[in-house]
Amino acid sequence: MGHNDGEMDARRKRMLFRSWHRGMREMDMLLGKFAEQHLEGFSDIQLDRFEAILAEIDPDIYNWLSGREPIPDDLQNDVMEMLKKFTLSINSF
Repeated sequence: MGHNDGEMDARRKRMLFRSWHRGMREMDMLLGKFAEQHLEGFSDIQLDRFEAILAEIDPDIYNWLSGREPIPDDLQNDVMEMLKKFTLSINSF
């Protein structure tokens, strides 16, 4: 990223805020903690992919991550895989 002080750029800060302010408390915790751990290291493409996930509604994301519904093809990517693994690691469901 090139920030010696470790500060996030504006896009990452917006995404972090959106991750923590979802509406569903479970999604706030899950996406917020995931964003805190991963946003700093994401490439631009990974940021695009995470942004696409954030654009979805919480019940859908919840159902995808809990295995109740299949993840749509257009959201099948490395970021969704990371999010699934993260979900399992914190036993949020």
